[in-house]
Amino acid sequence: MTEPRGKHSRTPSRMRRRSFFGVLGVVVVAAIVLGVVASYHAIQGPGAKVASQSAAGTPTGPGHGQLKEAAAAPMAVPSASASKSAVPVMPAAGHADPFGTAAAGYLATRTGTVLAAVYDVKTGQTWRLGRGGPQAEASVVKLDVLETLLAQRARSTGLSASDRSLAQQMIEDSDNAAATSLWHEVGDGPGIRSFNTRAGLTQTSPSSCVVCAGFSWPGWGLSTTTPVDQLTLLKQLIRPGSLLSDADRDYALSLMENVTAGQRWGVSGGVPAGVAVALKNGWLPLEGTDSDWQINSVGSISGDGRDYLMAVLSTENPTEQYGIDTIDQLAAMIWRQMK
Repeated sequence: MTEPRGKHSRTPSRMRRRSFFGVLGVVVVAAIVLGVVASYHAIQGPGAKVASQSAAGTPTGPGHGQLKEAAAAPMAVPSASASKSAVPVMPAAGHADPFGTAAAGYLATRTGTVLAAVYDVKTGQTWRLGRGGPQAEASVVKLDVLETLLAQRARSTGLSASDRSLAQQMIEDSDNAAATSLWHEVGDGPGIRSFNTRAGLTQTSPSSCVVCAGFSWPGWGLSTTTPVDQLTLLKQLIRPGSLLSDADRDYALSLMENVTAGQRWGVSGGVPAGVAVALKNGWLPLEGTDSDWQINSVGSISGDGRDYLMAVLSTENPTEQYGIDTIDQLAAMIWRQMK
């Protein structure tokens, strides 16, 4: 190392000045490089740590996201750099479609037209199955009658003893005479339609007759609806709203949870004992006395990690039991998928 220093000492003055400025330039460049490196580490340290955590699968929800980590970095970084390193916080994943291909495949083997819809109370997701227009309600219209009655009485004196007796017979036993009495009491079709408008039903049409020409059953069963509208009706019973009080909702659900044993089929299919099921079913031969059966089931299922609403309408069933079996099997599939 002594020889280079000796050579420099013998260099003419102009060369010494060049050497001096050359050395000075090197020093300046080195200082700049060191500053850039220091800044790089100050900026990249936390960011690099976050990136490795994200790659390892650390949750990125509130309190864990990279955006929060970047904001805590010791130095401000340009927005462009932040946008490149930050990973957006994604919302919680929803439930997979409970119908899937299995349900569609099953219904493809069955006679008739089946329309169904499921609403997951926990996520707010709704799924639909089947194609077709509104179908006859049969006795599921009795739930509409009950809710209309409760909403009307809430603005006046509440349910009378007679109202409660008729409502219990109509829902728990599916008594037609009680349903006809209450249908008239709430104002027939126009009264039902007024409530439905307030509740948000858009594809439900109450029947215009109770005694209908050429039809031997009560005409209110010919009211038409869709599964999604039935979900809208059921939602009135599970969440606070302006139409029904908490007491009214509890009352309606208690009736639906206590339907007679012979009518506990449909959306309750495959659901184990101990799970709360509030339902209303309907069955009606549309042609003759034992043909073209309309079989429907709507209700709420809550327990064992599930909380959902389900509505199924089926028409053109060759027998009553055939339609019941179809809905039972479909409901059992949904129960398994909603876990």
